[in-house]
Amino acid sequence: MERKITAILVLFMAMLMPLSAQMSKCPVDSLEYAHFEADTLAFDLQTSKLVPFFQKFDEVVNSGEGNVNILHLGSSHVQAGTLSHTIRRDLLLSYPHLIARRGMIFPYSAANKCNNPADYLIKRSCEFQLIRNVYQEHLTPLGGTGIAVYVQGQPAEIKITLNDEELEFCTNRIIVLGESNDGKVVPWIRVDTTYYYPVIKDPELRRFVFDVKDFTDSFAVVMPCDSSQRFTLTGVFLDNDSPGLTFHSIGVNGADLDDYLRCPYFSMDMELLQPDMVIFGIGINDANSENFDSVTFKNRYLQLIQRIKAVNPDCAFVFITNNDSYKKVSRRGYAVNKNNMQVRDVMYRLAAETQGAVWDQFDIMGGLKSMDQWRIHGYAQTDRIHFTVKGYKLLGNLFFNAFVDAHEKVKEVFNQ
Repeated sequence: MERKITAILVLFMAMLMPLSAQMSKCPVDSLEYAHFEADTLAFDLQTSKLVPFFQKFDEVVNSGEGNVNILHLGSSHVQAGTLSHTIRRDLLLSYPHLIARRGMIFPYSAANKCNNPADYLIKRSCEFQLIRNVYQEHLTPLGGTGIAVYVQGQPAEIKITLNDEELEFCTNRIIVLGESNDGKVVPWIRVDTTYYYPVIKDPELRRFVFDVKDFTDSFAVVMPCDSSQRFTLTGVFLDNDSPGLTFHSIGVNGADLDDYLRCPYFSMDMELLQPDMVIFGIGINDANSENFDSVTFKNRYLQLIQRIKAVNPDCAFVFITNNDSYKKVSRRGYAVNKNNMQVRDVMYRLAAETQGAVWDQFDIMGGLKSMDQWRIHGYAQTDRIHFTVKGYKLLGNLFFNAFVDAHEKVKEVFNQ
């Protein structure tokens, strides 16, 4: 009887947990040269799509039913993985009972000299070639990830191992995105010594769907090519039927807005992700152009936004302004990139037009020429564009704190 009562109490507490769960802000170092008082999501409470987003967020948290999908889309700051994964960890560890899918991933380091996020490891059986949306010509049409790897003339496999010990993503469905040059190569999935064949093959959507037994951290994508065949992999989607929160991240080194607009399968792959919120981190490479034009920049953003809205008209958009950065003007000389200030202004206008929000990274850092201080104190790299691991983690925690504040602001106004 005592064990039965204990079990009932445990069940009762588990039912209450979603209702009492609360996101707590992350402690962050104070930097005298930065403006951490600007760490906020700027949005209009009366019109912003963040309001229905947070209301849906609370419904999922409180009911334990449904899904919230967040996508962080950008360039090298996102491909590096540390910034995105810091936000992901802060969010999911706040609600460990609602860890849903790992979602879209890409095996960047299957290609030579291509950096991979640290939260999953890649092993390859042979050398793969790389296609990025920044290339002028693409060997194959690209999709939502903006990148691909391919193998030609030999069988090959890519092993993927998730290695964050605190976040356990159970997966019972894997969707491999890709195609072969002759339409005949059908990939397999290997989990330990068990092979799985696709239950759905959809050449139009370039998807192979596998139902697999639950696994915790490791699997391989096998591509059985012969001497005349090529298989191109554009993404891997780790899926399940569990409710909860999913945080996707997609980034390509060097990518600008036009590079993503040149991906014909972008919208099709967005249908797989079904984003409720998109956090944009695109603009640092646009601003690095000698011919930067703010009107063209804004119009390209609106085109990309329209492709996402075609999938989910209610998607909430958050614009991360460019960080302060420098251009290399000589072998040892750098000049501050003032185009970042124009990018910042455009993003505020975009947020107003799309009922979105702005996270003003430029101001938070300390404004123009603040990158030097971040570099001197070990938070940014010597190229004066990218951050160190310590810097990306700090920025990720700051973004999460702004997310928490925005969530509380919406709850105070609309959930009284």
